[in-house]
Amino acid sequence: MSQPTRNRGRNRAGPRPSARVTNYGQLRNPFPSMDVFSADRIEAMHEAALDILERLGMRVLLPEAQAIFAAGGAIVKDEMVRIGRDMVAAAVASAPTRIEGRAGVAHRDIVLELGSLVFQPGAGAPHATDEIRGRRPGCARDFKELIQLTHHFDVFQMLPPLVEPQDVATNIRHYFTLEAQLTHSDKFPFIFSRGTPQVMDSFEMLRDFRGLTDEAFSDQPRCYTIINTNSPRTLDIPMAQGLIDFARAGQISIVTPFTLMGAMAPITVAGAITLSHAEALAAITLTQLTKPGAPVCYGTFTSNVDMKSGAPAFGTPSHFQASLAAGQLARFLGLPWRSAAGSAANLNDVQAANENQFGLWGCLMAGATIVIHSAGWLEGGLSVSYEKLITDAEVLNMVAELCAGAEANDAEIGLDAIAETAPSGHFFATAQTMARFQTEFYEPIIHDYANFGTWTERGAKDASNRARDVWQGILADPKGPKVDPDRLDALQADIARRTQRGGALPES
Repeated sequence: MSQPTRNRGRNRAGPRPSARVTNYGQLRNPFPSMDVFSADRIEAMHEAALDILERLGMRVLLPEAQAIFAAGGAIVKDEMVRIGRDMVAAAVASAPTRIEGRAGVAHRDIVLELGSLVFQPGAGAPHATDEIRGRRPGCARDFKELIQLTHHFDVFQMLPPLVEPQDVATNIRHYFTLEAQLTHSDKFPFIFSRGTPQVMDSFEMLRDFRGLTDEAFSDQPRCYTIINTNSPRTLDIPMAQGLIDFARAGQISIVTPFTLMGAMAPITVAGAITLSHAEALAAITLTQLTKPGAPVCYGTFTSNVDMKSGAPAFGTPSHFQASLAAGQLARFLGLPWRSAAGSAANLNDVQAANENQFGLWGCLMAGATIVIHSAGWLEGGLSVSYEKLITDAEVLNMVAELCAGAEANDAEIGLDAIAETAPSGHFFATAQTMARFQTEFYEPIIHDYANFGTWTERGAKDASNRARDVWQGILADPKGPKVDPDRLDALQADIARRTQRGGALPES
């Protein structure tokens, strides 16, 4: 859905515009940040996190990462790394507060800093689901289709790995996922951190497809990865290696401890966020010890478990509060940061909508830079729903409308229209209405404002049914980017050569 810049702030009397235009590509968060804890308690949580790192330490499984920490002054013994406060402070000081990511075309570039707002749909699910084909293990077709749907909506500015394409062998899966992103979208791409060989393959393929030199590739971020710590207080081999590889190449790491209150973290919001903060600081420190100034985002994904079943719960009051606390700590550091929405519901129903929207508003009120899992996620991340991706995109579009703000100049106040309308009259035929009726209001994707009779005559479809029709229509005629045929041929030939050599297995 191409949505160029909306024209605001002028009198639109005269020729009637034929279409409404918007810009959902580069957003700024218009909402004032909301605090859950007082400033002194946030500082106390930061100090507690520093104490955790200095006194208790992080378990780091990668020998190379241990060596980098030791060279920076950390105490390393039997995989336990104790990181001094001065090391953390130096790392936070060298981490960039503004990151400019270069996508396939300039109007898709992203800016990551406090105050900017970037959305991604749900990521990393083992299953896909829709009303036609049902729930199934994620496959190559699902991955490609979900990338196409993500590309269609301007409100998604970054590409995530929505589902795992499990019908593609693990030694060549990274070839398929990157090729799908590059050929079906020109938005900012994702690369898995599953060992240096796969990461280097992906960097080289992306560099060549974009027509870049090594220097141009490393000078500006061209892709990103997600780094999850293994809570509590563990950084495993592929994640530690990913932090090192991406830092050395000048590419973005989004650090995301995944902490569930009462399971992998203390049961309280303050305790869980303190642990998450400590783990994030350890990962950020590793990137800056590897390469000072390397682009890295602070992050958290903290919610609670259902104490009756032990299952993750999302869109809860505790999830909301955790996002607010993480936002306070991110602002305390001054770094761009990532949060997440999501849902634990099993289908695209009212529970799913409620949980995702409540989690989303927690991110917005917390001032999150990047909101991951903002659309499509079900079952606590076990599946991505085609219909839910569409219904959630509707909400994100409306949030994007709020980011544009509202004008109140003379043309908007409309004194002429008020004078033109007699008492007890209507404004349908005023010059102001006639000039703006096609462009003034948000045009919904699936919301139906028809009355009951008209809705019934149209088939009485609910929102999920209408969303099904929308995604089917998009995939029937996807509007992908223009791809240089020579670069596409070269990419596919490169993949064929790498595949013939055996690809690269993920490292553990």
